[in-house]
Amino acid sequence: MAATQTVSHLPKSSNFLTPRHGAMTLFGYGIRVYVDRGHLIVKDGIGSYRHEARLPRVGHGLRRLVVIGSDGFVSLAALRWLADQDASFVMLERDGSVLATTGPVRPSDARLRRAQALANTNGVALETSKELIRQKLSAQEQLARKRLNDARAADLIATNKAAVDEANSIEALRLSESRAAYAYWSAWRNVPVIFPKKDLSRVPEHWQRFGARISPLTGSPRLSVNPPNASSTISTRFWNLRRV
Repeated sequence: MAATQTVSHLPKSSNFLTPRHGAMTLFGYGIRVYVDRGHLIVKDGIGSYRHEARLPRVGHGLRRLVVIGSDGFVSLAALRWLADQDASFVMLERDGSVLATTGPVRPSDARLRRAQALANTNGVALETSKELIRQKLSAQEQLARKRLNDARAADLIATNKAAVDEANSIEALRLSESRAAYAYWSAWRNVPVIFPKKDLSRVPEHWQRFGARISPLTGSPRLSVNPPNASSTISTRFWNLRRV
């Protein structure tokens, strides 16, 4: 006798959100992390631009869930789900400061601590930093050239990327990175920000362009005076550049 189906199968998620190298980052507004019928449900986004995923207990690939911001909720059942899967949870403020963290407790590895302690003196820290910044500048150069159509900014970024290979200290590396960052954010300055036509009469003129990353209030990116620069992570997501 054939068995009858008594429990409906869960629909497969479109999985707009998927772990990359074991990590998943959520940011925006109305963030939600909860458990539904044994699956971890994660949702984030800005306005109508939303992402979500349904992660089963088997084959999810998640090792770290990072939440940036504090608008939304994370259920206790979700934290227990992560703990059962040996996955860590990190909650960050939008300036990068840590608000909360949980994670599996593992034995301390003395070899790892020794390697970390010696990294600054044996050149490992410099080489690791070069590799990370080289990849970052490559992506910025590509975006400036192909998406922002600013060849001058892209060429300046490429020049500073080449200087990264020649850097013989962390200070020289940071100088090349900062010069490339100046060129990169300059390419964004005149990018228009689209508002509904019915609201344009109420939108300040300086909100209608991406503008400068440096705030006139602080002389730094903190306390920006227009929406796109309110948070670098939010701005990046708003312009659909996440996971490029």
